[in-house]
Formats: sequence, structure tokens, C-alpha cells
Amino acid sequence: MATARMRSSFAIDVPAGLLAHARAGQAQAFEQLYRWFERPVFTLALRLCGDRDEAQEVLQDTMLKLFRQIHTYRGDGGSPFWGWLRQIAVNEALMRLRRGRQQVMESTEDSDEWQHAGEDFAPPPPAAADAALLQRALLELPALTRSVLWLYHAEGYTHDEIAVLMQRTPSFSKSQLARGTRRLRTMLQIEEPAHA
Repeated sequence: MATARMRSSFAIDVPAGLLAHARAGQAQAFEQLYRWFERPVFTLALRLCGDRDEAQEVLQDTMLKLFRQIHTYRGDGGSPFWGWLRQIAVNEALMRLRRGRQQVMESTEDSDEWQHAGEDFAPPPPAAADAALLQRALLELPALTRSVLWLYHAEGYTHDEIAVLMQRTPSFSKSQLARGTRRLRTMLQIEEPAHA
């Protein structure tokens, strides 16, 4: 099974001593780790789930796993602590999305859209620079489509890695990316690029 690479540009240097104290079960060390990573974990969860309550649940579940699994983080190969914690948060958010998959299935099985998904891998267009407008548009997308867009464009995952994370195929990831890009262009009233 492929493992997703840790590509986030966000980094907080976590002192080895703090990690050692957390591994030893010291509450103050966990409190400090929670304070440092509360916002980035919540923000990532919000981007994937699209709902503040769900994001808060992902944050809590992620931090509980941090508490229970801190001993599994080794930092081998220069792997940053945030990369390890980020992967836990992504997995928690995607688990929540999978639990709600049945409600989303009707929007992901429109056969016409699947047949015409195409290979549109361009990032959201530059005209979408207005972050608030883009955020509102993203929240209108189905959760799975929004998650694929975020993981691909913002987090830098490949379609193969997204497929593993979402327990789907790479073609599912590609079609969701194409569908989401088209819908964003429509919502943001951006013309499709001309194909030669």
C-alpha cells in the first residue's frame, strides 16, 4: 500500500525534549502540542469536511490519537512532526467523509459527468484569487469533490495517493478533480480555457 508523502509547507519545530516529555505522558507537554497544532489541524479539517462542527470533531479525534499514539512517532528520515500529525488529521477527516458517503453517492454517480470527466488538472483559475468567494464556492461542492480538490491542489497529493486515502481508484480522484474544477469555474463565472 502506497504511503502519501508529507508535502505541507507549514512547519513548527518541535523540540525533541517536548516530544520526549509527551511520550512520557506529561500533561503539560500534551497541552503545549495541542496549543501549537490546534489551529493548523482545525483548518485542514475544515478544508476537507467543509463544516465547523465536523472539523472540531476531527480536531478532537486527531488530538486523542496524538495522545494515544505519540510513541509511534519516530521522526525517521527527517520526517517532521507536523507531517505525521497532519496524516492523522487527513485520515480522520476522510473517515468522517466515508461514513457520510451514502448521502454523497447520488452526487458522485451522475453517469454523464463520469463519462465526460476529462483530464482537466489545471489549478483553479487565477481569477479565483478572492479567498472569500473561493471559500464559499468550495463549500457548495460535495464533500468528496472538495476533499479531492484540496488534497490535490493545496496539500500536493497525487491521484494515486488520494485514491489510497479515500479507498477509491485514481480515476475517481481524476474525475472528482475535473468535476470540481468545472463546477468552481461555473460558480465563479470563469470561462473554460479554449482547447486546441
